[in-house]
Amino acid sequence: MEHRHLGRSGLLISELAYGNWITHGSQVEEEAAVACVRAALDVGITSFDTADAYAGGRAEEVLGRALKGERRAGLEIFTKVFWPTGPGPNDRSLSRKHIMESIDASLGRLQTDYVDLYQAHRYDYSTPLEETMQAFADVVRSGKALYIGVSEWTASEIRAGWEMAQELRIPFVSNQPQYSALHRVIEAEVVPTSIELGVGQIVFSPIAQGVLTGKYKVGEQPPAGSRATDEKSGAGFIARFMNDETLSAVAQLQPLAEQAGLSMAQLALAWVLQNSNVSAAIIGASRPEQVHDNAVASGRKLDADLMKAIDAALEPVVERDPAKTQSPARRP
Repeated sequence: MEHRHLGRSGLLISELAYGNWITHGSQVEEEAAVACVRAALDVGITSFDTADAYAGGRAEEVLGRALKGERRAGLEIFTKVFWPTGPGPNDRSLSRKHIMESIDASLGRLQTDYVDLYQAHRYDYSTPLEETMQAFADVVRSGKALYIGVSEWTASEIRAGWEMAQELRIPFVSNQPQYSALHRVIEAEVVPTSIELGVGQIVFSPIAQGVLTGKYKVGEQPPAGSRATDEKSGAGFIARFMNDETLSAVAQLQPLAEQAGLSMAQLALAWVLQNSNVSAAIIGASRPEQVHDNAVASGRKLDADLMKAIDAALEPVVERDPAKTQSPARRP
């Protein structure tokens, strides 16, 4: 497993990070979840991403139990704050109250004294940015987090947060956006801004919720138990990819993957990792063998002709315009 610096920081993270969104505590039984974490450790993954809102906090609990007994200094644990974690009006957002209470709750569930990276899960339009960043600064100074990051922030939001972090002298080092060969919204503005500021991307959905594995076929029903059939595990999230035009384009990648000696999933992951601003791509799994298969993508370099062929196959269906792909959670 290769490791990369997180942005311009000195922190090295595994270029494939293991994430447990929509799996641990919900889609996957704990025994299987633990087996997947063990597989991640076996292939050299040291970076683990979660969030306080995943499965109502159960995802952090499962990850904490799965990593118990591992050498803490040998791991990089990431979590996030923003989405509701309870019924009260202050059980959400990036207010000082919610951040200070949420970090303690997350540490308890994860069974650790600190997280390596604490991330704002979305931009909060209802809280002054100054309040949010001051709270993050206090979290860092208390030793409860080593670095600060964000998720799905626009280029201008990243710049504003980074500038404030510089004033507060805390390390703002990452953004966690959606990014894949099908969804390239960040390339226009977020990536150039991040390169300028020294912010690295920790990307989610690098295989487009399984669409880039090729398992969804034109004219066929989605496989039983797949994410496209389960509302709890992302059916709504991938619906925009489930059309004949996109699935036909993705099918053209099969011979390209075979020529490269890679599976479709490995090709998708390797493609994402060709972007030098990507510090890590987050993988998820419901079975250990998926982790082992994905790990093959680490360190694989795709030549220029192959990259051009992938672009040519997918160009008609690539998402590039944030205005057309923006979810309700992205808007104020």
